[in-house]
Amino acid sequence: MRGDYQHLVDEISAALGAPATLEDRDFVLIAFGAHGGDDDLDAVMDPVRTRSILQRRSTAAVRAWFEAFGIARAQSPLRIPPDPAAGVFKGRICLPVRHRGVVHGYVWLLDDEQLAGLDLSVPYADPRLAQAMETAARIGELLAAEARAGVELGELLREVLAGRPAGRDAAAAALREAMGQAADGPLGLVAVAPWTLGDGEHGEGDPGAPDGIGSALAGQSGVAALCAVPDLLPEGPAALAALVRLRTTTAIAPARTAAERLLRSPRARAGGQRGTAGLAAPRRGLAELPEAWREALAAARAAAAEPRLGPVAEWGDIGPYRVLAALPAGAAADTSVRPLLAPAHAELARTAEVFLDCAGQAGRTAAALGIHRQTLYYRLARVEQLTGLDLDEGEGRLLLHMALKAARL
Repeated sequence: MRGDYQHLVDEISAALGAPATLEDRDFVLIAFGAHGGDDDLDAVMDPVRTRSILQRRSTAAVRAWFEAFGIARAQSPLRIPPDPAAGVFKGRICLPVRHRGVVHGYVWLLDDEQLAGLDLSVPYADPRLAQAMETAARIGELLAAEARAGVELGELLREVLAGRPAGRDAAAAALREAMGQAADGPLGLVAVAPWTLGDGEHGEGDPGAPDGIGSALAGQSGVAALCAVPDLLPEGPAALAALVRLRTTTAIAPARTAAERLLRSPRARAGGQRGTAGLAAPRRGLAELPEAWREALAAARAAAAEPRLGPVAEWGDIGPYRVLAALPAGAAADTSVRPLLAPAHAELARTAEVFLDCAGQAGRTAAALGIHRQTLYYRLARVEQLTGLDLDEGEGRLLLHMALKAARL
């Protein structure tokens, strides 16, 4: 379908005599029309368009400015003025890409002298605009079809990952049939958490893509299926699963790329904080997807717990979190360690964790914390008093270390 979108965007560019870009409703670039030569670039580009083409996304400020004009509810083309504060130095003409009353994306044109005479007050009075909107409607039909297909594959994937055992085999067989030869090839599984469900931000329901999955899928090259899996993580209402086609089981780069792009979605956010993503060890075929999903979720949780691992973490890189993530969510800390986890003792807990991360080497620990050795010894003595653990004993160190790491989850 990528070539179809490009062809249709080129049609709009030709009809209006100006380069156009196509983005999905999460402002992820899908296709863009050819721009002029070097002498013409200053006239047809601004920072927003340059960023969209080079990075395949727009900033939150740009999105907020455009959405303030009601583009998600627009029935006809809109003229949007510039906003230098948001980096929008040139005005835009927005052609909403709709299908059956639902906006699936936007075609953007820079509102310059080439389009200055384009009359938007009487819809489609200008034959050029009428032709462009007819093409936009065909784009909307394609995006809607892709959304429906994506949702159907996503429903099968959700059943395989988190459905009842009795239905998993049937779902796996249906997913294998739908994916064809790719189902037996190398596959990567990505978990993005949290992932916000619902489509209310657009002001209208979309039965073809209830969780924004179809829109997200439209911008993802190599992603075979996406689904939101609710009620699995304590830190969010849902996680997003992405099944990614790989070239080999040792080349996980396409899965990482998909994770990074999905994290740019406004749905990958909760409480003002961006989500994290986890990558399972690659598999061949669909048989081990439930186990791969547990790995991907564990890696996403580890990335949230340890910033040094994220925002995208691989299962093979998360160390002790491979064990700790298997513990029941919200499991109470060991009674001996619980006093140390009180907010009043945050500095002591941090000192103990760094000490154990440094394999009990006082010099390394003091340097890492930027404190004198005597200060370190004093704090460690306080840790022993609070917990009753002997930090000269291996078992005491192990218990404390694992408990401190588990508390992050």
